Amino acid sequence: MVRVSAAATIRSQSLDAIGAIKTVTAEGSSRHQAARPAAGEGPRGASVFAHTRAAGIPLPNIDGPLFNARNRMDGLVLLGHLPVSSVPLVMFDPQYRSVLDRQAYGNEGDARGRKRAELPQMETECIKAFIAEIVRVLVPGGHLMLWVDKYILCSGVTALTAGTPLHAVDMVTWDKLRMGMGYRTRRRCEHLVIFQLPPLRAKGVWQVHDIADVWPERSQTGVGRHTHAKPLRLQQRLIEAVTSPGELVVDPAAGGFSVMTAARAAGREFLGCDILG
Repeated sequence: MVRVSAAATIRSQSLDAIGAIKTVTAEGSSRHQAARPAAGEGPRGASVFAHTRAAGIPLPNIDGPLFNARNRMDGLVLLGHLPVSSVPLVMFDPQYRSVLDRQAYGNEGDARGRKRAELPQMETECIKAFIAEIVRVLVPGGHLMLWVDKYILCSGVTALTAGTPLHAVDMVTWDKLRMGMGYRTRRRCEHLVIFQLPPLRAKGVWQVHDIADVWPERSQTGVGRHTHAKPLRLQQRLIEAVTSPGELVVDPAAGGFSVMTAARAAGREFLGCDILG
């Protein structure tokens, strides 16, 4: 009962924002398609590697949510405060309602499953609304880094971005160094799919070249840690790869705010929120 009520809360709080997004999405899509480079643009044979970014992106002026703070609010509302084409990187870790339905382990009331089940769940429609707003606020060439498990990955993660100008350009597998649950093989990894808006390029955008696509790192432990805590070192390195010092990193579903910790450690500004605070 708890998780059904929480899912209804998410749908209710996001309804107005989803309706407002439909008009913005079409405008943002045509704008980003226009930013795509012409065929053959750039020197033939030039290296795709670069260790500096082309230009810095200034912080947007916003009212309402605070930078470098644990804002408690709906993520769609937070994204609505940001102007068009103002953010180089958004990291997004939705609480997938479809995953909980699919797994149905029967332990949602048990000690191990209770915290996960009590989190507000996001229906697919809600996640697509978030992604539409993320497309609106990303700068051309900006990145969305989307956490998924293997069920979402195998069932078609690009269905979540269909109809947007986002392109999947890379993926990192996080080896948590411990086994979880599973009807067949037991889950030990999560996956971070990296999307980019046109123009699609690495040179002048991606500036760190020692990140392995399989990354071993133990998840955070201890009292008060979030049930879906993500790896701090990996997040920091990815932030350093696609942003410059002083630029903004956004997380509209921040959970335990590990992205804020990683962004501040990297010398970046952070804007994020969680509906539970």
